[in-house]
Amino acid sequence: MSKRSTKKIWQYLILLSVLIIGGIAIFKSFEPTSVVLKKGDTPPDFSLLGLDDKVYKLSDYKGKAVVINFWGTFCPPCVKEMPEFQRQSDKWKDEQFKILAINLSEDSISVSNFVDRLNLDFTILRDQNRKVERLYKLKSYPTTLFVKPNGKIMDIFVGGMTEEDIDERIRELLGK
Repeated sequence: MSKRSTKKIWQYLILLSVLIIGGIAIFKSFEPTSVVLKKGDTPPDFSLLGLDDKVYKLSDYKGKAVVINFWGTFCPPCVKEMPEFQRQSDKWKDEQFKILAINLSEDSISVSNFVDRLNLDFTILRDQNRKVERLYKLKSYPTTLFVKPNGKIMDIFVGGMTEEDIDERIRELLGK
C-alpha cells in the first residue's frame, strides 16, 4: 500500500471515530439522567442565599407547608404572579406556611430593584449558576411546587398562576 492510501484510510478511520463518538454524545444528551419530580416525590434539599444575605435551606422548613416558585424578572407570567404570591403570603402569615421564591440566576441589583418596586417581603432566594434549577430539572418558567408539611410534593404547576390558583392550592396544603 502506498503512503497516500494509508493516509486516506487513517483519515476515514478518524472521521468514523468522530462520527461514532458524536452520535453517542448526542444520544446520551436525550437520555434522562434522573427522574423529573412529580406529585408525591420529596423535593431535593437545597441551600441558597437570600436577598437578605442569609442562607436558606429547604430542610429548615420541615413540618411546614412550602411553596417553591422558580421565577425571573425576564418572564412576564412570573412578574404577573409575584404580587399574587405577596397577597397569599400576607393572608397566610399566621399559619405554618412559607413561600420560597427562587430567582433564576439574575444579578442582585435587578432582583432587589424588582422586589423593592413590588414591595415583596416573602423570602426571595438567588439560584446563582442555576444549580437548583438543574437539580429540579426545570424546563419552563415559572414553575411552582406545593410541598406538604410531610415534605412530599402535593402539586407542581408549570406556567403563570392566578391568585385563585395559588389560593386553592395553599388551602389544600394547609387543610383549610
